[in-house]
Amino acid sequence: MSGPPPAATLDGGVAPASVAEQGRICALATRGLRDLQDVAARHPGLFSAATFDPALLSSVATAIAFTAPWYPAARLRLTTRVLLWVFAADWAIDTRAGTAEEVRRTVADCLAVADGAPPPRGAELAHLLAEIRDELTTAPAWAAQRTVWREELDRMFQAVAREWDWKSLPTDPVTGRPPLDLDGYLDNADNLACSFVNVTHWISVGDPDCLDHLPELRSVGRDVQRVLRLVNDLATHRRDLEWGDLNALLLVAEPAEVTTRLTELAARCRERIAALADRSPRQAEYLHRQIAYTSGFYQLSDFWGAA
Repeated sequence: MSGPPPAATLDGGVAPASVAEQGRICALATRGLRDLQDVAARHPGLFSAATFDPALLSSVATAIAFTAPWYPAARLRLTTRVLLWVFAADWAIDTRAGTAEEVRRTVADCLAVADGAPPPRGAELAHLLAEIRDELTTAPAWAAQRTVWREELDRMFQAVAREWDWKSLPTDPVTGRPPLDLDGYLDNADNLACSFVNVTHWISVGDPDCLDHLPELRSVGRDVQRVLRLVNDLATHRRDLEWGDLNALLLVAEPAEVTTRLTELAARCRERIAALADRSPRQAEYLHRQIAYTSGFYQLSDFWGAA
């Protein structure tokens, strides 16, 4: 027998179209996973920690495949790689960095790469970013959008470094909470790097409905990022306590404050995505799927493996 079998069940019934589509997307994720395995093998220093287990690589590839399933694997390769790079950046700064000077050096190396410099010897995070940058420069949209990409990278690093500083602040002796409120925490949601991944994706795929509406997409995507920040925090509260990470639930007197804010932000996102759909339907669906996929994923699992 040559070629794949028809989309039918063994008893002769036709498989539901939705299941066949899910199978196709899972195959798309498999293609992405194999590429990420190659990336991790080339950069063992970045991905040697136990947290970067095979399940994390698979989860990254699957997240991108289900968020933008209308693209072939080759066009999703850079988006998938940059999401894995974000996890490496988070681990390098949030967990491995022991001093503020280490954080500043890592940030400076990566921003220099974004400006076109070669990565310093031994700076593995910057080396992988340089690979991503070099591939992104081949995109037709790069010349016009490189400053946008650099801006989003800078915003991500500023937010990550800011949270690194926040974790060293003394807690309130009365409440036991950090001296930070939920509004300030959400204003720093660029540390999630969703906006940076999105801009990399939109520049890379280069569709007119991405580029013609990029300012609005970035704005709506930043609201989506706040929703994802809270979805993540509600699901990973216990792990964040164990790892000493900040979490929205640590900043409020009652957990209901976080769920109420999440409900409000999600409603705002639905309105803004619906308004965007008339002008950029595919990218509106992309943002909608980000929320839907992440919400479903965190019901049962987490990206990180055991430390």
